[in-house]
Amino acid sequence: MPTTLHTSNLALPLRHRGKVRDVYDLPPGPDGQPRLLMVASDRLSAFDVVLPDPIPGKGEMLCQMSDFWFARTAHLVPNHLTGTDVASVLPPGTEAALYVRRAVVAKALTPLPVEAIARGYLIGSGWKDYQRSGRVCGIALPAGLRLAERLPEPVFTPSSKAAAGAHDENIPFDAVVAAIGGELAEQVRDATLAIYRHAAAYALERGILLADTKLEFGLDAEGRLVVMDEMLTPDSSRFWPADRYAVGTSPPSFDKQYVRDHLESIGWDKTPPGPRLPPEVIAATRAKYAEALRRLTGQTLD
Repeated sequence: MPTTLHTSNLALPLRHRGKVRDVYDLPPGPDGQPRLLMVASDRLSAFDVVLPDPIPGKGEMLCQMSDFWFARTAHLVPNHLTGTDVASVLPPGTEAALYVRRAVVAKALTPLPVEAIARGYLIGSGWKDYQRSGRVCGIALPAGLRLAERLPEPVFTPSSKAAAGAHDENIPFDAVVAAIGGELAEQVRDATLAIYRHAAAYALERGILLADTKLEFGLDAEGRLVVMDEMLTPDSSRFWPADRYAVGTSPPSFDKQYVRDHLESIGWDKTPPGPRLPPEVIAATRAKYAEALRRLTGQTLD
């Protein structure tokens, strides 16, 4: 059965506590390389505020989905997974069942200071950019495109990696080159688009459209590009049911939009602390994540 974990508290050095993931330092592996324990909690953020109520099993679903995609795309880009059994690195006395399906032992990488985003459809901040300028991240697009329309080709639309509490901003490719160098910027762009195309084709076979996705990359000790953090989850991607897609409208998605709609309806001012969620909103949000997991990976959490 799924577990529920809002905030982990392990007897390990805590490196970072993000909106969803808690990251701990581990002793080096047998090869001497530094390692991390990445724990996906059941926390949910909306409008950049972490809400007080967890979504039971959400972290397990995110972890299982990421692991599925890391395995499917390993032939395209190396990933941060070490393959080490989570239970083997937990401190003595830890309830292993709480962590084994929501945590991974990962390589400690040097993260790149950009968010790598691929878009196949015109939605979200890309749609806003297009309405203002006819471009997305400096890329000129055909005139007359409508909301949620499929693009002629997927595009790489990076963003800044904002500090906690701030918003990421779309940036042109030249800004990525300035930040990490031209050769590495091209590697990130090519890897992002290769992963997007592969995943979009797979998802389409299962009746799901991958509108866009955000990836994070780092460099290993040898300077090789490695994809890290999470991959192709409802938290980092827009998945739309193909049978409910229509150009000109924003399709329903397998993510936390249900929560955002609820928070908008109650007039919350989007400043901390976040409001409590009704049980029916928690249950419906959990069901969205579970459906995405089942349809994309064939796995069920219960």
